[in-house]
Parts: sequence; C-alpha cells; structure tokens
Amino acid sequence: MKIGILSLQARRQLSVCKTDQKYKQFVKAQFYELFFCVFTALCVIIYLNTNFLRRKYELMANKKCAALTKEQLEEIITTMRSGGAGFRKNEQIATALLLEANLGMRIEDILALHLQDIVMDGGRYRLNVIEKKTLKKRTFTVPVPVYSFIRIYCDDRNIAPDHKMFSVGERQVQKYLKKVVDYLGYEEPIGSHSFRKYFATEIYKQNNYDIVLVQKLLQHSSVATTQRYIDVDQRIDKALIEQCTLF
Repeated sequence: MKIGILSLQARRQLSVCKTDQKYKQFVKAQFYELFFCVFTALCVIIYLNTNFLRRKYELMANKKCAALTKEQLEEIITTMRSGGAGFRKNEQIATALLLEANLGMRIEDILALHLQDIVMDGGRYRLNVIEKKTLKKRTFTVPVPVYSFIRIYCDDRNIAPDHKMFSVGERQVQKYLKKVVDYLGYEEPIGSHSFRKYFATEIYKQNNYDIVLVQKLLQHSSVATTQRYIDVDQRIDKALIEQCTLF
C-alpha cells in the first residue's frame, strides 16, 4: 500500500512537472512571438522613417537645384562622354541625363525606361509609363529624333525592348554628376533635377511663356510648383526693371 501511495505521489509530481514544462514552453513561445512582432514593427518604422527622410532630403535638394543653361547642358554631357580628372567617361549616365533634359521626366523614371515603353500611336511615338512619384500615367509624344536616338542607343548595346535601358541607380547618377560639376567648376547647385528644370525652362521660353503648358507637360498639381521650376519670380523682377521709363 505504501508503495502504491508513493507511486501515486510520484505520478502527481510528474504530472505537475509536465504541466510546468508546458507552461514554460508556452510562455517562451509567447515571448518569442511578441519579440518578433516588436522587432518587425521597429524595422518597418525605421524603414519608413529612413525613406521619408531620404525623400524629404531629395525634395529639398531638387528645390535648390538650378535650371541648366543650354551651354551648361552641352558642356556637362560632352565631359561625361570624354571623362576627366578623377572620373571616367560614362555614356550611360550621359544618355540618361540627356533624355531627362529632352523628355522632362524625373531621373527615377528615366532609369526605369524600356524601349517598349515608347509605343507607336496614330503615326506618332508616345510614352506609355506610370510615374513612380505621382503614379500618374505619362503618355506624351516622344519626338522622332529622340526616339531614333534611343533606338540607336539600345541597338548598339543589344538591349532588348523588354529590358531596362540603364543599369545604374539614382545615387550613382547623382555622385557621378557631382564629380563632373565640381570638375567643371560650376558654383550654382546642380543635380539631376536641373535637367528636368532645363526642359521646363526651354518649353516655357519656346512657347510664348505658356506656364499652363509647362505645368501639363510636367504633370504638376499646381502652377505654383511650375513657377518655382522656371524662376518666374526672377523673370518678373527682370521684366519690371527693364520696363522702367523714368525720365
């Protein structure tokens, strides 16, 4: 009987030990699950904040970028094609920036281009892309000389129509452009967005200063944004000064 009682007590203790072990495993699993959730949430927050700050910095940099003159555009592209002290020639980046200056697209959209993104539509070539920043569809005409330039670039490098035309990233373009700008000794702030501003300024001047047209081509939500692109305030000041007829 004593042995039976001891056996019963032993079984009870063993049952309690198993229950404690399961409880500990349960608590341990809950802890790991909670830790994983908190860690994941922190990673997401850090990622979003990093991207937000990076985008905010890019927007601030874009606002400070000066619009290029035609002479500056030609000098920068020519220098990129030949190379200079501290940097090698880079036809790929030169082509990407030249297309930005001729199509008015943002550099991130230029770098994502495929030849098949330019389609024939009723006797004209046009874009068929979605802008990364605004998610707006871009369907504007691509001039025949620009399409021919793109076609030759792709054919010379055996780039298939469904492959990306450029294998460089936005940061690589910015770093390389800075080396070229420093080499040329430009004092004004020049970034990749300067090429888009060049496009806007040239369209503005060549079309009787039609700012609404420029706004539509850049797909800006407001005219005020377009005005900042082409330094309308400075042009107004200049016009006011030049029209003075005091005597």
